[in-house]
Amino acid sequence: MQNLSEIKLNITDSIEAAIKVLHHGGMRVALVVDKNNKLLGTITDGDIRRGILNHIEMNCSVKEIMNNNPTTAFSSDSTESVMLKMKNRDLLHIPIIDSNLKLVGLETLQHLTYAKKYDNPVFLMAGGFGKRLHPLTEDTPKPMLNIGDQPILETIMKRFIKSGFHNFYISTYYKAEMIRDYFGDGSSLGVHIKYVTEKKPLGTAGSIGLLPKNLPKLPILMMNGDVLTKVDFEHLLKTHVEQKGMATMCIREYDIQIPFGVVNIEDQQAINFLEKPVKKFFVNAGIYVFEPEMINKVKVDENIDMPDLLDQQIKEGQRVNVFPIHEYWKDIGHIKEFQSVSESFNNGFTLDD
Repeated sequence: MQNLSEIKLNITDSIEAAIKVLHHGGMRVALVVDKNNKLLGTITDGDIRRGILNHIEMNCSVKEIMNNNPTTAFSSDSTESVMLKMKNRDLLHIPIIDSNLKLVGLETLQHLTYAKKYDNPVFLMAGGFGKRLHPLTEDTPKPMLNIGDQPILETIMKRFIKSGFHNFYISTYYKAEMIRDYFGDGSSLGVHIKYVTEKKPLGTAGSIGLLPKNLPKLPILMMNGDVLTKVDFEHLLKTHVEQKGMATMCIREYDIQIPFGVVNIEDQQAINFLEKPVKKFFVNAGIYVFEPEMINKVKVDENIDMPDLLDQQIKEGQRVNVFPIHEYWKDIGHIKEFQSVSESFNNGFTLDD
């Protein structure tokens, strides 16, 4: 069983506190208890994401999102019966309680400790000009700019590698030779890398049509080469498979505060006032999973952006799912973002925290 000290929460704790427990506890679950250590519920990554989709504030109590009827096992149960219950219900973990319903432990499937390996292709987009980062990108493609002691693209790849992915494709255009010369065939990282090179700029999704047609019949993970994130790629892939859609798009909640008092009117009369209200939106986070059939949805050398491609799928009746990100996420699109992220990494921040 696992040490519980880092994964327990009180019912009065905030959702923001739960996110920190999930990030630092390393068990993909937080256990909510009362003052007598009685188990009240559990919170998983999925609960957090559903809360985000419902625009629940991060300072709300964990009671708003927790599963108050989790599957549990008793401390008197045999190891075999506990493991069987977990396997039958496809659980990664199960809280252990005593006869008084007090929390005494957390059990995990032993085989989950073994290293995983995923054959799913990972497609990284690294062909853009990076004009908004001039003059830094005048001689260097944006994904090859150093954050800390290595290029952005290498940091991204190592996150995938740590999760068990080894089959990479990189889309190139601007100063493509710099990327090829640096990474080669991927052997220095213990992976396989192949390149697709655009003859002309094809938009944010056009290079999909350049991927080989003989890829494994597995979902493909796709990510912009200027995004840094702590998102759990394994969980993203698992969610995509479970939701059975043509594509899954990661989204991020984005707030905009109106800098003035807003007046709502009706029939030329003011009906109420809102002082500097905050509007919440979901924005595209530049990370996707799509089914292998999507390769055939884009013609060779077709210029198309990802929003247009996904909109086409929706109009054709295909299911396009979303995956809310609450983890660290930075789109390095402007000088200020680059400088801020660089400073963080130079001060010891890593995506492995």
